Amino acid sequence: QVQLVESGGGSVQAGGSLRLSCAFSGLPFSSYNMAWFRQGPGKEREFVAAISWSGGSTYYGDSVKGRFTFSRNNAEKTAYLQMNSLKPEDAAVYYCAAGRFTGVRNEADYTYWGQGTQVTVSS
Repeated sequence: QVQLVESGGGSVQAGGSLRLSCAFSGLPFSSYNMAWFRQGPGKEREFVAAISWSGGSTYYGDSVKGRFTFSRNNAEKTAYLQMNSLKPEDAAVYYCAAGRFTGVRNEADYTYWGQGTQVTVSS
């Protein structure tokens, strides 16, 4: 049974910080790229960040560069998204994903998805 479970969402004021976690288990191979996508109300799902299986390479969407940091601890089977300087436009449901394809920025690059965790940002 493959499971990706997001946690850490909540409500914060603009300028605040939040850390999301993605606990993963049951993946049939040892190495996976991982990613965060988000979908705000009335918006399309968009790419937020990705990380290689070893954590050596990270990728960020233009809207979050310099504010978000993606990391992972494979021994603990957990990935983290540290979100700083949050803006109202960051409010969305955030989804964790895992895949073994060569690309990182598209939904089709990922096979497994979590259920999502909600982030709300107020002014």
